[in-house]
Amino acid sequence: MGSESIVFSIFLIFSGAAVISSFALFTRQPLIVGYIVLGGLFGPYGLDLVSDSKTLEQISHIGIVFLLFLLGLDLQPRNFGKLIGRSALVTITSGVILCLLGTLICRQFDFSWMESGVIGVSLMFSSTIIGIKLLPTTMLHHKHTGEVLIAILLIQDMLAIITLILLSGTDHIGDVGAWLGVGIALPGLILGAQYAVRWVILPLLTRFDRFHEYIFLLAIGWCLGVAELAEALGLSLEIGAFVAGISLANSPIAQYIATNLKPLRDFFLILFFFSIGAGFNLGLVSQIWVPSLLITAVVLVLKPVLHAKLLRAVGESKHLSWEAGFRLGQTSEFSLLIAFIASAQGLIGVVAAHVIQATAILTFLMSTYIVVFRFPTPIAISDRLRRD
Repeated sequence: MGSESIVFSIFLIFSGAAVISSFALFTRQPLIVGYIVLGGLFGPYGLDLVSDSKTLEQISHIGIVFLLFLLGLDLQPRNFGKLIGRSALVTITSGVILCLLGTLICRQFDFSWMESGVIGVSLMFSSTIIGIKLLPTTMLHHKHTGEVLIAILLIQDMLAIITLILLSGTDHIGDVGAWLGVGIALPGLILGAQYAVRWVILPLLTRFDRFHEYIFLLAIGWCLGVAELAEALGLSLEIGAFVAGISLANSPIAQYIATNLKPLRDFFLILFFFSIGAGFNLGLVSQIWVPSLLITAVVLVLKPVLHAKLLRAVGESKHLSWEAGFRLGQTSEFSLLIAFIASAQGLIGVVAAHVIQATAILTFLMSTYIVVFRFPTPIAISDRLRRD
């Protein structure tokens, strides 16, 4: 693929993304769904305007690396104590129930135990992007509902990251020596990163903190450098990026780095979600529509009920419990990452991956409608429910 065709492909993707984002915002739709639909439309199974989706998929993988780096920056160790307790109990209990039920449902459709288990795991998580975007700012920062939602979503993010790390490390799943190597490499990487930040990165940031371009470049170099080192040690790019983020989380400049890297992350994540849609084979719809619709129905009904009942059991009010339950009533962008990595590792087949993708798209769309029509959001159609 020549450079001209890459430029043309990126032109099509981002011009199309701008148009479809405008339409999505006007019609109160999730932007992620728009990017995936655009990929399906422009990709090899649609109009075939962007034919080399594999190249774009490889480029877009950088978005996953930056996503995990920024999650590491945001998950400050000193805040972990606040997440332990009632929210953790609710998150883990609901996740286990959904995982087991999803696994058993998929076994009825002749998926292997491994495929059924991966699909089940993908149901454990709710969308941080949708959950936060649909919360009014006042509720996000000053209301107990926002605190509960953020606690649950952060715990889910941590569990999802652990899942991605485990999936990324399955190249040598039967090799005891490889696992011993990982057991040595991961603590060594974490310790080395902490020392490097303390003795090299932070002194450099302190000395040259007036040069914003330098901070930007050093942060990117640190993220990608630790990611590459992790891969060289037999781990994965994702593990390295997360370790790089965690190692900087307590630094005074962490939030500045996170804020300035988000546009770059979003650039690559748009390519990632486009590649998900471009890789969605519409010819498989006849094979996946029954399990996908059934699992979607289970998520839309059971996830809100589970969260509501469990939150009530730990002492939250009835109104808060049900509102939080409905706001958490979808699968996650991490579900798409799980499908992507599990498929790349050969753990699941193309049909199972498409079931996860279809379920994510459908639950993103339907849960957004439910929340927008029932609860306060910044994009509510009703003036009574619109809150900035």
